[in-house]
Amino acid sequence: MNIIEIKTLEAEGVQVFASLTEAQLRNCVEPEKGIFIVESPKVIRVALDAGYEPTALLCEKKHITGDAADIIARCGNIPVYTGERNLLAQLTGYTLTRGVLCAMRRPVMKSVNDICRDAHRVVVIDGVTDTTNIGAIFRSAAALGIDAVLLTPDACDPLNRRAVRVSMGSVFLVPWTWLEDGYPSLKALGFKTAAMALSDDSIRLDDPRLKSVERLALIMGTEGDGLPKETISGADYVVRIPMAHGVDSLNVAAAAAVAFWELRE
Repeated sequence: MNIIEIKTLEAEGVQVFASLTEAQLRNCVEPEKGIFIVESPKVIRVALDAGYEPTALLCEKKHITGDAADIIARCGNIPVYTGERNLLAQLTGYTLTRGVLCAMRRPVMKSVNDICRDAHRVVVIDGVTDTTNIGAIFRSAAALGIDAVLLTPDACDPLNRRAVRVSMGSVFLVPWTWLEDGYPSLKALGFKTAAMALSDDSIRLDDPRLKSVERLALIMGTEGDGLPKETISGADYVVRIPMAHGVDSLNVAAAAAVAFWELRE
């Protein structure tokens, strides 16, 4: 074990856990050098099981021989920074969830073709920027049988620390990538697109035509502005969830879970 005890907030090597912003961690200029942060032993184990590469750990002393012992053993000789609970909270700006953080290397992004080649049900997250919603959508996608997740370039990064935590590690279980070339690339792969939106020509989520589609891409947008008009007009189907009591819509994460369940294969 490579245990390094830190005494000050300026200790060398801990910047990845403290002073770097999400954008700096992501390293858009050189993505192959990007890092992301995973919180809590349970979520770290999910990431390790999925093959993600750890680069450093930050751990409260008591967890070195406790909750984090098996994680440290699996991570080889990477640095394990440790210190008193209060010092680590000052360093990170928050109390550590279950006392452990892990810095991991960002994977090389796969193409849409690669992750959708054998997929039958995918979701496109179009412009959703709320980290909590992103994490919740991924958790539902993993639980309810979605084969892949695609995100438009203006959507939130799924490897954002909070999104990873809310997903409980589900971002590591479902293949995902960025939809750089837009919806024509999906249609070229044989997908029908279903935009979740309120419009005059929308069909109900339980319409039997949707269940019969072999390859279906569900498009989810933001709660406030919804999907862009051109996305709705270009979709093969516009779909609404039937509502009661005059409620017009659900939170995007809740709507996604309902749609995933209804349209599962």
